Amino acid sequence: MPNQKYKIAVIQLNLNDVAENNLKKCLSWVRDAASQGAEVISLPELYSSHYFCQSEDVDNFALAEPLYSTSFIAFSALAKELGVVIIVPFFEKRMAGIYHNSAYIIDTDGSEAGLYRKMHIPDDPHFYEKFYFTPGDLGFKTIPTQKGKIGTLICWDQWYPEAARLTALKRCRSLVLSNSYWLASTRKRTIWRKPTRRLDECYERSCRS
Repeated sequence: MPNQKYKIAVIQLNLNDVAENNLKKCLSWVRDAASQGAEVISLPELYSSHYFCQSEDVDNFALAEPLYSTSFIAFSALAKELGVVIIVPFFEKRMAGIYHNSAYIIDTDGSEAGLYRKMHIPDDPHFYEKFYFTPGDLGFKTIPTQKGKIGTLICWDQWYPEAARLTALKRCRSLVLSNSYWLASTRKRTIWRKPTRRLDECYERSCRS
């Protein structure tokens, strides 16, 4: 039986548009988290680059990668070496003209426990995601891992309660939401964009129903 209690780490770091550098940094941070006892470790949304959706630029599609290529190979090997679960959000090139904002859930033996594709895609000033991403087609899922049942969401999914509720109804024990938040200036004031939904409360309500 998977452990009912485990330590979770979320990685937050500065990213740039050089995928190789971001990969090296994230591999190092995952090792550091595992050395401190973390058993489930999540990287930020679109971990291999900066948040490029602030503009519509076709050159940014070069940042995407096909399934089971660079990111999966690197973090699969690391998960197996460290015996941890790693959540790896990445820019997925599914086929010509179809791209997703996705996340691997990699189990402790290095295998793919599950794949999630972001369902809710915003299109606002500085969040031009519909230019880049096709909405996910895999639904909201609970992924069994050796550490427990894990649900994943990505960024804008947080604003739609059914995302957390449907995942919670499938009896996930942890619901991890990855983001690429950035600082936004409003006149003379700088604000930090952060989630406000109480996903744990949504889980508790679903379990009681």
